[in-house]
Amino acid sequence: MGIYLSNPKTEKSSEDGENRWLRYGLSSMQGWRATMEDAHAAVPDLDSCTSFFGVYDGHGGKVVAKFCAKYLHQQVKKNETCAAGDLGSSVQKAFFRMDEMMRGQRGWRELAVLGDRLNKFTGMIEGLIWSPKSSDANDLADDWAFEEGPHSDFTGPTSGCTACVAIIRNNKLVVANAGDSRCVLSRKGQAHSLSRDHKPDLEAEKDRILKAGGFIHAGRVNGSLNLARAIGDMEFKQNKFLPAEKQIITANPDVTTVELCDDDEFIVIACDGIWDCMSNQQLVDFIHEQLKSESKLSVVVERVLDRCLAPSTAVGEGCDNMTMILVQFKKDIQSNSSLDEQTSTVATTCAESDSTESMQKDELS
Repeated sequence: MGIYLSNPKTEKSSEDGENRWLRYGLSSMQGWRATMEDAHAAVPDLDSCTSFFGVYDGHGGKVVAKFCAKYLHQQVKKNETCAAGDLGSSVQKAFFRMDEMMRGQRGWRELAVLGDRLNKFTGMIEGLIWSPKSSDANDLADDWAFEEGPHSDFTGPTSGCTACVAIIRNNKLVVANAGDSRCVLSRKGQAHSLSRDHKPDLEAEKDRILKAGGFIHAGRVNGSLNLARAIGDMEFKQNKFLPAEKQIITANPDVTTVELCDDDEFIVIACDGIWDCMSNQQLVDFIHEQLKSESKLSVVVERVLDRCLAPSTAVGEGCDNMTMILVQFKKDIQSNSSLDEQTSTVATTCAESDSTESMQKDELS
């Protein structure tokens, strides 16, 4: 049946967690697809006052999505602008950094380890042979670029992934998105989109694609990719005369910042396998209805996945991999966040700096 199975794989990988200001539940399911190419990251305590959640929808393979799930949040935290309070700049740099890290010998090796069994074994062997010795690595600020080996000229993966991440620090929510995964906020029961699907037919995307030397055919970039932004897909990023944000396909994310308030109930981050089947408001309504009788958030997410799964591949929609994270805000913490910020000593890693904030704010009426 081509890319589809004769019967869907409905086993789910689910998880629940919480900290003092939020709780979350997530689940993923392969469904009708022949392989599972989604990945995700849930890090409720990225630091003492920051939480990170991300969904990565792979295409052409799983390795780029798995790479981002392993490393993107680490790069957000590692960037000095994160500690200074500029989360938007930090997460934008982390998106671009993924493409940089996947090049060269170290990039090839890391992707190989995350791939199939043969590549994983090869990557591990090359790691033992070619990775810098600990004493050498300590002398390098960034040993990724300095690792040598038979794949030093590797230009990066031809596969890629979307990335939609949400970072919560105190009462601030920062959402970064590249591709067609999506983040939606429920405020007083109303769905508010915090991301935009990056499709090739959008005027701004089309303009960049054409100026970079690409073309759009049947709604696909160069006749193959139905996304205008993604991490990976390095064959579309080979113009040496253009910066990363102006390539045919770019990892440059849209970044939205929201000041959370008592009316905000939860956010949903999900891949297009969910959004193809339910609108933003339909999903928010469904979750609210489920929360009346179910307190375990991963169970609510599992019910969404079951609701979206197609009865057969003849339907079309509901046949994709599905991954969704549901993050619910704890009201008592949220309402007291301003008071906490005024009365407590904030650590350097949690510093807020509105003067350095360069992101466009979305006040949400």
